[in-house]
Amino acid sequence: MKNALVTGGSGGIGAAICRRLAADGCHVYIHAHRGLEAAQTLADAICAAGGSAQMLAFDVTDSAAVARVLTPLVEHRPIQILVNNAGIHDDAVFPGMRADQWRRVIDVTVNGFFNVTQPLMLPMIRSRWGRIVNVSSIAALTGNRGQVNYSAAKGALNSATKSLAQEVASRGITVNAVAPGIIDTPMSAAAFDAEAIARLVPMKRAGTPAEVADLVGFLASMQAAYITGQIISINGGIV
Repeated sequence: MKNALVTGGSGGIGAAICRRLAADGCHVYIHAHRGLEAAQTLADAICAAGGSAQMLAFDVTDSAAVARVLTPLVEHRPIQILVNNAGIHDDAVFPGMRADQWRRVIDVTVNGFFNVTQPLMLPMIRSRWGRIVNVSSIAALTGNRGQVNYSAAKGALNSATKSLAQEVASRGITVNAVAPGIIDTPMSAAAFDAEAIARLVPMKRAGTPAEVADLVGFLASMQAAYITGQIISINGGIV
């Protein structure tokens, strides 16, 4: 049984990814920072269904807190599947964007990626097998008005994906990113009504968290061993 960590595992997409990895036979560490109750409920549900999961609590922007939690976990057994899903958005048109809005979004996505991924790398490298999947966004590929900070953060994550993939490819570790478009979550429901989705998406519907999770599950599997350094869109044909 491989150990998997999903950051932001209590949200819509994160929870679906946790369920998929647990169904694939992984022990899933479900990370949360504010959604602790939802993460624990999800862990209990996975265990009740015969899977293996537990909740982890830390702030991905606090490197010391991340190390305190993760370092003991990988002392004897590596986390070989990592899904960097934690992220926030704090939208504003750029001329009116506050400095703290810029910094917070960059901090969670970019610094959070470093703080979580870096402590896991050497144990993963020593095991000579690993899967890292970073959850990006269509905003990093096309841009989006009112989301300069979010687009910049996810764009940086895409570039980190490609560079890290080159560093660890010879060690049996793949690093990829998935870039969802409009997915049926509470966050997107507040931004896109049915008419907007029909206008923007060639498939005329939002994607589901389970469809994103299926893609992540494949990239985390043995079958995806020759796929690395890729940014894979899942958006119903928008781009």
